[in-house]
Amino acid sequence: MKKTIFCALLAIFSLSAIPTFAAKSTSNATQATTETSTKLTDEEISSYRARVEEIREMDKSELTTSEKKELKNELKDIKANMHRDGTYIYIGGSTLLIIILLLILL
Repeated sequence: MKKTIFCALLAIFSLSAIPTFAAKSTSNATQATTETSTKLTDEEISSYRARVEEIREMDKSELTTSEKKELKNELKDIKANMHRDGTYIYIGGSTLLIIILLLILL
């Protein structure tokens, strides 16, 4: 039983490591320049959050389809700006599975 679990975890770790290493093909110099240029200020972040809350509280039943599309595109742009800044945490599926298995086993 322990050997089966060990082999399964080993396979999960080894298969999840390949895409991680393949994605890190940029150099440190280019990362440093992009990090400094894409950082959002606190005012921009608070204005984005206020706008998202304002859109969520809107009564969208009275809007036309074109206005709804504009709001949807605006939310996508805000989300892209926030993700580009790095103000989010991404947990992959295999990592989540491993965390759950470890919590169950331990």
